[in-house]
Amino acid sequence: MNVALYAWQRATAALMAPLVLVHLVVIFYAMGAGLSAAQMLARTRGSIAWGLFYGVFVAAVSVHAAIGVRTILIEWTPLPRRAIDGFAILFGLVLAVLGLRAVAAVVLP
Repeated sequence: MNVALYAWQRATAALMAPLVLVHLVVIFYAMGAGLSAAQMLARTRGSIAWGLFYGVFVAAVSVHAAIGVRTILIEWTPLPRRAIDGFAILFGLVLAVLGLRAVAAVVLP
């Protein structure tokens, strides 16, 4: 793996660690409080803060996963590097689009 991709993957991992913790705390709080899905959505609708939080989360996960998939494919398949790079980019873009659609569905009024 080249140095830049290595740095990006480590940076996104460092960014995701606290985001995962906050996400889990929120889930445990909501479950413990017995909130329904409708009540949770009522609390997140129109929230710029939650939109930014999960938008950053989606971006970090998309970059991190794409680099990881690229590395796995390079190590485990005989595919040409250009094909692997193209697939990794496409994979990251698909994750980003799906994730941002989910964020929009939860946050937008």
